Amino acid sequence: MKTLTSTFALLALSSSLQVFANEGDAPTVLLWGDTHLHTNLSPDAYVNKNTNVDPDTAYRFAKGLPVMSDDTRAKVRLHTPLDFLAVTDHAEYAGVPKMLWDGDEELSKTKTGARYIEMIKNGKGTDVFFELIADVNAAKPNMELHSQRVRDTVWKEIYEAAEKHNEPGKFTALIGWEWSSLPNGSNLHRVVFMPEDASVAEKFTPYSAFESDRPEDLWNWLEKTADETGANFVAIPHGSNISNDLMFQNVDSDGNAITKEYAKTRIRWEPVIEITQIKGDSETKSELSPEDEFADFETYEHLIKVGGTEEEKEADPAASYVRSALMRGLEIEQKVGINPYKAGLVGSTDAHTGLASTEEDNFWGKFSLDSKPEGKDLEGAPGVTGWDMSASGLAAVWAKENTREAIVEAFKRKEVYGTSGPRIKLRVFAGYDFKDNDAESADLANIGYDKGVPMGSDLPPAGKRDNPKLLIQAVKDPIDANLDRVQVVKGWVDDSGKAQEKVYNVAWSGERKQSSDGSIEAVGNTVDMDTGLYTNDIGTEQLTVVWEDEDFDPDMRAFYYVRVLQIPTPRHTLFDALALGIEHPEEYDAVIQERAYSSPIWYTPK
Repeated sequence: MKTLTSTFALLALSSSLQVFANEGDAPTVLLWGDTHLHTNLSPDAYVNKNTNVDPDTAYRFAKGLPVMSDDTRAKVRLHTPLDFLAVTDHAEYAGVPKMLWDGDEELSKTKTGARYIEMIKNGKGTDVFFELIADVNAAKPNMELHSQRVRDTVWKEIYEAAEKHNEPGKFTALIGWEWSSLPNGSNLHRVVFMPEDASVAEKFTPYSAFESDRPEDLWNWLEKTADETGANFVAIPHGSNISNDLMFQNVDSDGNAITKEYAKTRIRWEPVIEITQIKGDSETKSELSPEDEFADFETYEHLIKVGGTEEEKEADPAASYVRSALMRGLEIEQKVGINPYKAGLVGSTDAHTGLASTEEDNFWGKFSLDSKPEGKDLEGAPGVTGWDMSASGLAAVWAKENTREAIVEAFKRKEVYGTSGPRIKLRVFAGYDFKDNDAESADLANIGYDKGVPMGSDLPPAGKRDNPKLLIQAVKDPIDANLDRVQVVKGWVDDSGKAQEKVYNVAWSGERKQSSDGSIEAVGNTVDMDTGLYTNDIGTEQLTVVWEDEDFDPDMRAFYYVRVLQIPTPRHTLFDALALGIEHPEEYDAVIQERAYSSPIWYTPK
């Protein structure tokens, strides 16, 4: 627990839950989960010391049960269980390292398998892994390893574990995988999952980047397979910050301008983007948003690349970050009529430990290799350490119930949001008729649905009505830090067709006054660098507000999303440094302001 006393946490839990106690009859309930988790079946997870945490163990950990971590063999447990989880192991060579290390009989009879098993016996397992990753970089599989027998065996283990742990109404286990396109080290990965059960999953083999590393081909496969099996797929792009400026371009994979058909297809299969995870935050950075004082959050820019040199190309950093993608989507929509980047926002972990942990004081690393404080130097990854990783993130879903169908439906309609780890409860609605006292109502959720539209939706054209208003309610995580402020991030297209952005402070804690330029002074910092403790003497438990966009132009396309910031708290690196008895490394932040990002609400003129 991160606060000084357990008493405070219990009081916070009581008071925070009272705010949402009236929501028993609300149309949706808040569920917390992770749609991006790797187990020992993912090649990079296995080689980096996760040899034992399999899908079954991953689901037990997510449910709140104590399990054994891999490299440390310590008993580990989540502070608060999840409501849903998708195990999404890489489709490329899934299970292959485990089979090689186990001396799989059939693989040992192949030329490649025999060579790799001999290398492993001679202590050259890392070299084996680098050869496998080089295949993924080049999208050229070794068919002795990428056999149908191997793929089907591993896929069956994944979907059978999900079937075993799925408990409708109590815990949802989504069947999924990761398509890991990695052209020349550029991260174009997508996780894919569906609401259907094993009877549908057994009808296909997950599509991998070995079949094609082009997103357009993935979407074509999703459409074909959905038609053949009835699977209702959702694909989520992630790690755009290390996409080498390729994730959100103005062109398709062939370099042609985005068309209406491309935009329509992309947004059909990719209704949501992962904005934050262990390999950093992808919202924005100061180079793109120079007026945003909270840009450059948990920045991570290391490509997943083995050997070779950087590809020479014109830099387009806007194609790597989500806020710029949302803005770019407005520009494209103005040209072709459909927005390819009209996506909701979530967080998830991308942990390769099999342990979906995001608490700074209970973070089990990116890999099992860096799960312990003295193991932060990642072998074979020069310039990257476990301290570069972020203890992030979580997917929050406003669903009608805790079932596969209801959760996927929420993703499809984008009534979801992401956090960097804390379970900040966030409601956002947009409409024209909200009153200031609606923010204080005991029936806020129903008022929001009755008078407006929720996050992820389209605001109807304004006509002759007043300016749009956002009804916002943010409540702290019951066992975590108080809130600093609520901000609205707006993007719009100006008269010249160029997208613009602005960040508004709309609610904040304490008696701070807003300056004429809209800024608010810092909330303060109670983190004790000698103990790794902090107090909730600053900030507030909840912030509610009705905010009106007084800069609104009914003739301009726009979007709005909400960003909520906590007060400063200790980063996982501070806990590690204290455990090791060393000075905290200057190159890493010791203190962090965790945050939540709502899905946008869009406005389109008539």
